[in-house]
Amino acid sequence: MNIVTTDSQSASSNCIANPATSPSEGWKASMRAAFRRASDLAEHLQLPESSWQTGLAAADGFPLFVPREFAAKMRRGDIGDPLLRQVLPVEQETFVTESFTANPVGDDEAMLTPGLLQKYHGRALMVTTGACAVHCRYCFRRHFPYGEGPKGIDAWSSALGAIHQDESLHEILLSGGDPLTLTDGVLTLLAEKIAAARHIRRLRVHTRLPVMIPSRVCDSLLAWLTGTRLRPFVVIHVNHPHELADDVAAALARLSEAQVPLLNQSVLLKGVNDDAETLIELSEKLLDLNVMPYYLHQLDRVQGAAHFEVPRAEGLRIVKTMRSRLPGYAVPRYVEEIAGDASKRVIG
Repeated sequence: MNIVTTDSQSASSNCIANPATSPSEGWKASMRAAFRRASDLAEHLQLPESSWQTGLAAADGFPLFVPREFAAKMRRGDIGDPLLRQVLPVEQETFVTESFTANPVGDDEAMLTPGLLQKYHGRALMVTTGACAVHCRYCFRRHFPYGEGPKGIDAWSSALGAIHQDESLHEILLSGGDPLTLTDGVLTLLAEKIAAARHIRRLRVHTRLPVMIPSRVCDSLLAWLTGTRLRPFVVIHVNHPHELADDVAAALARLSEAQVPLLNQSVLLKGVNDDAETLIELSEKLLDLNVMPYYLHQLDRVQGAAHFEVPRAEGLRIVKTMRSRLPGYAVPRYVEEIAGDASKRVIG
């Protein structure tokens, strides 16, 4: 995944910035202010030098990128903090592990045109950008060839043409990277062009921005998201209840108040959320914020992330406990993605 600057079009002034930045700069200032070196993040969190030095080689291949808003939710002095564990490069990422690959979910084989993937009937996915608001160390697209994808709205003509021609499609997913690292001007044009295909009914946005940089949820974002005839859905990605602080709750409330259905997907991660109590608390907090627990993913076996894997048997035990303690709608489906399958595979 590549960190690139956001599109040159100016962000709307009503995308309010971190209080430490100028309001006119908005969320892009938070992107620029993010931690990019493990040493700086470690100093901010008062961590010992030994906690980050062994991961320098991993950061060479997949750079650290952590917004200050997210770092503020981490416990100072705690190398085992579950939020820190998701983003701090470690030596284990450099180990080559059998059956872990650069293309774990078959993205390469699913490419219809540059930037457009289709794996499942009725829907297609646009890899809109390689930029993200955080570099998750378990990212299944950490080796994805983003440099080969479309750059700029005009470069999407081939993908949009394929969408318009295929009347079996009813839903388009915007993914990446993170689509909300694009400006609202670009996203407005993209949404309008997708909506011009009359057979498309829904627009689904997969994003971590409302969690990483909550100020990204602003009037101009809501305008394009709800401004076409398409039914919008937003899928966020939260792995641990500590991510759902007040600023994130406020951002999610804005989406909910705009009548945008919210879903969450998590990844089962060793040392982060691999216990029932954590995931029960997460589901309860999500429901309090009008977010439906959607998927709990078994780790995609991407090279460099083997140290995060939780055995399926342990995952099943965790989900069994969740089912005994929560109403059915509060228990996410425990799934894995198998390259070539016609849908996500439910485990258990």
